[in-house]
Amino acid sequence: MLHLHRAERTSQLAASLAGVLSTPLDDPFAEEVVAVPAKGVERWLAQRLSTLLGTGGRQDGICSGVRFPSAARLVDEAVAGASGTDPREDAWAHPVWPLLQVVDGALGEPWLAVLARHLGHGTTGDDARHGRRWAAAAHLADLYRSYADHRPTMLTDWAAGRDTDGEQPLAEDLRWQAELYRRLRGELGPGPAERLAEACAVLRGDPRCVDLPARVNLFGPTRLSTRSLAVLDALAEHRDVHLWLPHPSPALWSELSGRSATHRRSDDTATVPTHPLLRSLARDVRELQLRLPAHTDQHHPEPAGAPGTMLGRLQDDLRADRPPVASGAVDDSLRVHACHGPARQVEVLREVLLRLFQDDPTLEPRDVLVLCPDVETFAPLVSATFGLGPDLPHPGNALRVRLADRSLRATNPLLDTVAVMLQLAHGRVTASQVLDLAASPGVRRLFAFTDEDLERVRDWVARSGVRWGLDTGTRAGYGLGGVPQNTWQAGLDRVLLGVTTSEDQPVWLDRALLDDVDSSDVDLTGRLAELVDRLDQVLDSLSGEHPVAHWLSSLLEALELLTATDPADAWQLSQARRELAEAFEGGHGLLRTADVRALLAGRLAGRPTRANFRTGNLTVCTLVPMRSVPHRVVVLLGMDDGVFPRAGGIDGDDVLARDPRIGERDVRSEDRQLLLDALCSAQERVLVFCTGADPVSGAARPPAVPVGELLDVLGVMTGGDREELVVRHPLQPFDPRSFTGPVPASFDPVGLAGARRAVRVREPEPPRTPLPPRTGPVALADLVSFVEHPVRAYLRQRLQITLPGEDDEVDDALAASLDALQEWAVGDRLLRAGLAGLPAADAEHSEWLRGTLPRVRWAPRC
Repeated sequence: MLHLHRAERTSQLAASLAGVLSTPLDDPFAEEVVAVPAKGVERWLAQRLSTLLGTGGRQDGICSGVRFPSAARLVDEAVAGASGTDPREDAWAHPVWPLLQVVDGALGEPWLAVLARHLGHGTTGDDARHGRRWAAAAHLADLYRSYADHRPTMLTDWAAGRDTDGEQPLAEDLRWQAELYRRLRGELGPGPAERLAEACAVLRGDPRCVDLPARVNLFGPTRLSTRSLAVLDALAEHRDVHLWLPHPSPALWSELSGRSATHRRSDDTATVPTHPLLRSLARDVRELQLRLPAHTDQHHPEPAGAPGTMLGRLQDDLRADRPPVASGAVDDSLRVHACHGPARQVEVLREVLLRLFQDDPTLEPRDVLVLCPDVETFAPLVSATFGLGPDLPHPGNALRVRLADRSLRATNPLLDTVAVMLQLAHGRVTASQVLDLAASPGVRRLFAFTDEDLERVRDWVARSGVRWGLDTGTRAGYGLGGVPQNTWQAGLDRVLLGVTTSEDQPVWLDRALLDDVDSSDVDLTGRLAELVDRLDQVLDSLSGEHPVAHWLSSLLEALELLTATDPADAWQLSQARRELAEAFEGGHGLLRTADVRALLAGRLAGRPTRANFRTGNLTVCTLVPMRSVPHRVVVLLGMDDGVFPRAGGIDGDDVLARDPRIGERDVRSEDRQLLLDALCSAQERVLVFCTGADPVSGAARPPAVPVGELLDVLGVMTGGDREELVVRHPLQPFDPRSFTGPVPASFDPVGLAGARRAVRVREPEPPRTPLPPRTGPVALADLVSFVEHPVRAYLRQRLQITLPGEDDEVDDALAASLDALQEWAVGDRLLRAGLAGLPAADAEHSEWLRGTLPRVRWAPRC
């Protein structure tokens, strides 16, 4: 039997789940199965159950003998057991390589002309479309997987030769997908969608076909696919299947009881919710209710109590599904903080949390959860703001922070080096890219580069004129194969020759020499030359079209040639080798560099693990893993317009997007549901941070649309203007406004010193006269320079001031013209060479070899 349990908070669901688990299974050796939506929920639920199971009222129990698979894994195991297949050996588990082979074999056929044009089939030369093969095959595999989960009847029709979308004939421009699926099915056999009906029938007829206990629990989902619901319904034929569903409104549940719908275009339940936030944010749970099979329904209500805060009143209105009315004043239980950009958001977050910890001694970092749409954007900002050590001036540096959901590139520097090398092999190999590679941890250790060494190398690169390209071979693909100046080879030759002679001597080796490279730099120049030589070898092996085995061996060899690790970090190399081997496992055929980059991009993306959740520290993660886990304070960071919700552009190849049915995935609706879950899970406070002003121009910027809807509701609840709910913070941390008022907003002692300095009485300055307007035409290069760096351009163009070290900046672009200062420098060197008795032809040739002149020679002046 399928038993549905619903509550407004997951804490109530966890307590009721503990009550169910307290009744032991008939088999004392059987494991309880509790499927969870994410690893973060698993960690919290296990800890929560340990305070409820076997405690005797003292919260000192234990959670043991409970397995926490994901919902998808539970369904896959049930289908595999019923169909007699091994999930590890199922060819449909990894269909990209076979699909790529099928696509390659059919590109010349007329029915696949759409995909053939996308991949540049039949074109010659180095067409960029040729590198789309892997990405296209992976995208199609994801689409087929989505079809199998959400609309299995469509794939069943395709297998039978009927080109439909499950009901209606398939659009003409999409029929190639059906034929491609049939070709792939011919290689791999019947797909998961075709095995679903038979597997469900077996589950209903023979409960012993799967190794599952008599009681199965599924905790915390807000969206379930058609395939998952069918399998759960089949399992419930002979087992007790308990579905623990967080739902924000029992009133809305009652209003939707007995209703049904199939297609979103004809769904009349979208207007049933009365509360504006339920109408705009709760589509996932609303559609899930409409699709549930027959079940028993049990509601676990929250303990009765009058809400005393604005957040409590909002949650109470959501539970009752009543429209917001003016019911109280503004308080600090729900605030929106508008800042100047992401970096300032993190700084303000630190000050706000410190204030909360100071005002409430019972509040601990473990009680605070920070959610952000993109953790990779905020991870370096959080690392630079929190947890730097208790000995630093700011008290926020003593707060320990755990970053979850990081990508493998962020946690393993060697895998980041692999990604960088593939980027270099597919790019121009600019000066800044190679310098960044030299500064990466693995490369630094192998070549023993210190901070001083890297600064010295950067100076050489800037003065030797290195711009991009290892040599003329790298530039050949860009039509500049005959321009050796400003390549790494030319610049490195100048550095090496500079060890033996001075720059003002005649040029005998067709190379301009770099001065100020003395005998003490011989070792560093040798290490730099070795790095460039090895990089040339690696990039040569990572270019072109090669078999899969070649790519794996080349990447592993690249790690050996360019990186090294400390003994304590030896796991990084082992993990990198394992990830690369798994990525290419089962692969065959030829791949290009772009294909390999696409292959590894998904492999190196963020993965939810349970390692950094619920450790007692302040947790920063994406919105998904801890979406419904209750915390005293929930922080929503980076809720900016255009970032949240995620862009939901329609995929023209997605059959489901043409006429979506209820329950089918929509990322924008999913993000909105995540926001609603976060609002309902907060126990005391919700803090929302967004960019309210441009950090450069100061122009006002709106928050994310769902945050604007939340502000509209709160404005009605408080009977005032929505601006009263927004705290607008100044641009700089040393702004005096951060340290004034009865309760200063900032704890930053350095910022306080700057604010005090800013408000001191200033001495009168001597009168200044404005600069006269600039006359004459403005060069395009001057305009570009002003847009890129206004302050530097103003100093150089108007005040004729050159900042120290400015000429040593690394530039990645070849010069198309010379500004006045550069023309003077060239003329000064030519004059000095002439005074030294150097022939004019040799002096001019030396300037060309130096790489400071544009590649097009000017006609001699008469």
